[in-house]
Amino acid sequence: MTHTAMKKRRRHGQPHHLHLLVSLLLLPLLLDCTCAALPSSPKMARIQQHLDRANKPALRTIQSMDGDTIDCVPRHKQHAMDHPLLRKHRIQSAPPRPMPASATATATATFRASAAASGNATSRARAAWQTWHHAGHCPKGTVPVRRTTAEDVLRGGQSLFRFGRKRHRRDRAPRAANAPDVVTGNGHEHAIAYTAVGQQEVYGAKATINVWDPAIQEPNGFSLSQLWLLSGSFNGSDLNSIEAGWQSGQP
Repeated sequence: MTHTAMKKRRRHGQPHHLHLLVSLLLLPLLLDCTCAALPSSPKMARIQQHLDRANKPALRTIQSMDGDTIDCVPRHKQHAMDHPLLRKHRIQSAPPRPMPASATATATATFRASAAASGNATSRARAAWQTWHHAGHCPKGTVPVRRTTAEDVLRGGQSLFRFGRKRHRRDRAPRAANAPDVVTGNGHEHAIAYTAVGQQEVYGAKATINVWDPAIQEPNGFSLSQLWLLSGSFNGSDLNSIEAGWQSGQP
């Protein structure tokens, strides 16, 4: 091989060595960025242990189109039954006493009228009124529970200890002069629709509420739309309530 041929071969091989050198220099940077984005293995192990306790065994799992995983948990194993006062509670599957004939006739007539308006009672009951319903429904005797993920725990940089707990603020900002006072009702804007039934017995309730883009101005403000069923007295210790709805507040 002549001297000219060796020189051409060396010049032709230089770009390969340069490309390899640049790749080796970039590799530590990529590894460093990847390691910094992921939590440590002990932390992930603690999070996984928490998820194993929080997510109940399901009879059926439904994957929603919005990315959520819905577990159909037996109703006697739902999270509410973990409360010490409810661990031996027996869930009632039927009213403790039969409904009066008048109430039964009224409920039957109302249901038939609704079914006739919709065209089919079965399709009405199985309508997809939540996103995950498009992928299926939970079987009878189970309750739908959204599965908690590691991303939920790590969202916002919060710790595992504070996950799911109320935020206690000791260093709150000074209260504005025109801030709503929810205790006295000063500046507390609200709208209530209710039915006074007196001594009549109530066997159920439903509500349709539409709230579009509620504006939250105060740091401790929120917008709440809910159905609220009360039993007892505000002045006594026998007050019981069942609340269901949607609340929007500051993150």
